[in-house]
Amino acid sequence: GLLEKTRLYLIKKLLPRLEDRKKYHQDFASSTSFHGVHNIVQTQSKTRRVMWLLVVMGSLAIVIWQICNRFIYYFSWPTTTSVYVQYVENVEFPAVTFCNLNRFQAHAVTNLQIIFFLWSIVSGVHQKKAVQDNFSQELNKFLLGNQNFSIKEFTREHGFYLNSSTLLECEFFGKTCYPEDFEHVFTEYGNCFTFNHNDLPQKRRVSASGRGLSLLFDVKQEQFTDDPSLGYTDAGVTYVIHSPKELPRFDGLGLSTPVGMHAQVAIRQLKTIIQEYPWGECKPDIKLQHHKIYSTFGCLRECKARYIQDWCGCLPFILPGNGTECDIQKFYTCVYPALYEIELEGLCTVGTHNSTCPVPCEETDYPTTVTYSSFAGEKAIKFISAKLKKTPEYIRQNLVHIDIKYNDLNYKTTQQQKALTVPELLADVGGQLGLFCGASMITIIELLEYIVTNFCWMCIFLLLKAPEMPQWNLPSQEQPTHKEEKKGIQEC
Repeated sequence: GLLEKTRLYLIKKLLPRLEDRKKYHQDFASSTSFHGVHNIVQTQSKTRRVMWLLVVMGSLAIVIWQICNRFIYYFSWPTTTSVYVQYVENVEFPAVTFCNLNRFQAHAVTNLQIIFFLWSIVSGVHQKKAVQDNFSQELNKFLLGNQNFSIKEFTREHGFYLNSSTLLECEFFGKTCYPEDFEHVFTEYGNCFTFNHNDLPQKRRVSASGRGLSLLFDVKQEQFTDDPSLGYTDAGVTYVIHSPKELPRFDGLGLSTPVGMHAQVAIRQLKTIIQEYPWGECKPDIKLQHHKIYSTFGCLRECKARYIQDWCGCLPFILPGNGTECDIQKFYTCVYPALYEIELEGLCTVGTHNSTCPVPCEETDYPTTVTYSSFAGEKAIKFISAKLKKTPEYIRQNLVHIDIKYNDLNYKTTQQQKALTVPELLADVGGQLGLFCGASMITIIELLEYIVTNFCWMCIFLLLKAPEMPQWNLPSQEQPTHKEEKKGIQEC
């Protein structure tokens, strides 16, 4: 019936005769562009045939070995790092955030230990600090008498301030700058102020090396409240140089200039470009909710803010977000224990691609070289003393002079690149095939055509044989048909 007609069609139309199949194999071996194969088929000498067979098999083995090595190397995700320097006519000046090493004014602090204890809890959001438990009773008494006390407002009003009495001189690239050019920001040092901040409509740029930002601060030591017994021993200004798009980060990165000193800070701009995973550790699809660009420091802040808001129902004022501000009692009873749990359980991690905050794909740093000299000689001290109406001793004990400038008008870029791309991998594979076998893309297509053709013939042969198999155990009346089919297949 229909099955028999199908079998006859397959035999006559799709499955060539044995002689035709042999001729197809011989023609392929004689005409293929895979070098050496036709020498094996066409030569009459057995010695030459064996020699060419060994040559072809050896070349094929080397090709397979080399191609496997290239694929293994590619899937190890190798990278190279290139460094190049780009000279420009002008370069964007970084943001600089300044803080006084003294956090609060003396006249505003009535209970020094409690204020610093509260601030150590608040600043622990940025940098974990050990907090003594023996202040808990004093803290409760303080809060009972100051129920509306806000450490945020207290710090803003009675911390370090920037005005004409603390910023005596400010000059950027020959133009006078003023306290209004600085933006207030909270850090672990309390009130800090950023020059060239991100909210400016147009960033400041410099077009000559050796010139930049020059500032003269008065730290006002008579207002210092930092007690050496609490671990605060320095007097001066601390500052950090960072990208205008990023937040200031002081832990381990801040520079400090003591009173009576002139700091000459030479900076360079270094851009770092990191490949995405699996070549590098960055993930380009990560976005931050409250920061315009991604940074590990900003990511950590948002990560801590999410956990604290979930656990405590409020948000510390020095972390980003729109939640209800945590009061002091919440800081002590919930926020600080939550920070300990976050650190202990590793809920906010930094570094690799599978951490909470992987490294950014592109970041800008400002390596610095700092030199110091004593601020003002004897004649200059007399001149400044007459100008500011301050004693020479006051000038030596309170004034800090800082110059920040570019070393050269260039920026250095460190770029992580893929050591082997897909086109280079294909070129390597093609080179190995051409060198040892004389093969090309056309040869690959020829081989694929040959393999597919033989595979189709094999499938047809199996389909022709399949109807026989269920009939091996059938009654005797089916035997003649079975024999005829078997005979037909044998003839085929």
